[in-house]
Amino acid sequence: MPGTPRFLTLADVAEVLNTSSAQVYALVRRGDLPAIKIGGRGQWRVESAQLEQFIERMYAETRTFVDEHPYVEAERPE
Repeated sequence: MPGTPRFLTLADVAEVLNTSSAQVYALVRRGDLPAIKIGGRGQWRVESAQLEQFIERMYAETRTFVDEHPYVEAERPE
């Protein structure tokens, strides 16, 4: 990803995923999204490559879910 920093803050990740920082923090704390804790104040950082891998995993999981749970339109009463 040219021009993209190697490490992102949780707020940066939240912006990319269009979700809240709290949701990203939960993903990190559950271990769903690998991250590192740096500095004396323990700030979290997510590597850009890890974020891309996470997104690809979510696409794969979603495809599996859709395949296993096909959408069936409800019949309309006449």
